[in-house]
Amino acid sequence: MSKDIVEWTGYAAMAILIIAFLMKDIKKLRIINTIACLLFVIYGYMLGSFPLMISNAFIALVNIYYLYFKKK
Repeated sequence: MSKDIVEWTGYAAMAILIIAFLMKDIKKLRIINTIACLLFVIYGYMLGSFPLMISNAFIALVNIYYLYFKKK
């Protein structure tokens, strides 16, 4: 895989994560953070980094849990 594609995937994940933490609404934060986490999982796969994939997959699952099962 092209080094540029891998690098840009990481940059996209980072940018979306930063945008997520600028959100005031917790629901929007969790949705955008989940997208960033999924991109980080893809990025981790491209790098062959299991810690990166596992940690972000876990965070995405936590976000999904709170979005769908812990509605206020």
